[in-house]
Amino acid sequence: MNRLIRFAGAMAVSLACSMAWAQAASKPENKNAPAAGSPEAQVAARFAEKAGGQKPDQVFKGRGGLYEVLIGGQIYYVDSDVTFVLAGRMFDPRTREDLTQKRLDVALKVDFKSLPLDRAVKTVRGDGSRVMVTFEDPNCGYCKRLWQNMTELKNVTIYTFLYPILSPDSMEKSKAIWCSKDRAASWDEYMVQNRAPAASADCNNPLEQNVALGRDLGINGTPTIVFADGTRAAGAMPVPAIEQRLAAVKK
Repeated sequence: MNRLIRFAGAMAVSLACSMAWAQAASKPENKNAPAAGSPEAQVAARFAEKAGGQKPDQVFKGRGGLYEVLIGGQIYYVDSDVTFVLAGRMFDPRTREDLTQKRLDVALKVDFKSLPLDRAVKTVRGDGSRVMVTFEDPNCGYCKRLWQNMTELKNVTIYTFLYPILSPDSMEKSKAIWCSKDRAASWDEYMVQNRAPAASADCNNPLEQNVALGRDLGINGTPTIVFADGTRAAGAMPVPAIEQRLAAVKK
């Protein structure tokens, strides 16, 4: 079972620079845990028992007698006794709707208006009329790919929460960017040109608060995108897909 869980985790890593599974244990108390004694709570307990103590973030009753287990922003499918774990996407064969994404959109929805945008690096392109948020680590290769992709976006405001979680020097690089005279330019130069920000004196910064915010939101990997309708996406999303999600946001 542990081997299956690690394999499933590896699939998620292919989409984003991911934090270790063990970090789930450092998150605050799960406010979305299923009600005690419910079938979902029983599945959660069996999963933790068989997966070396790995507790699901949430458990939902799914189709075909399956349960949907949410861990680190990913959905896994199990039976009621947790005798197997399936990692992958589930689709409606008639409509071709991505049922996995539908569940994720609900389970991971963010209250966008409550995000402390003053703690993010603000980048405005064109008239800046469309708004999105990213959580990114300067040492994340997929973040660099995403940022380079997003140079093609027009009329957008991007709020980037520096989210130093991947390596020891992620914090120092993030501090240098945040403390620079022009945060947006410093971030862009590093992500596009790999030009490291000049070392600067420490300044008041929100980086520890950003890490706490990300963990509260269940963001366990970078890059993570949050759109204005509260939905999110992980990984180096291609521009056409980003444009589609931006267009779907109701004004």
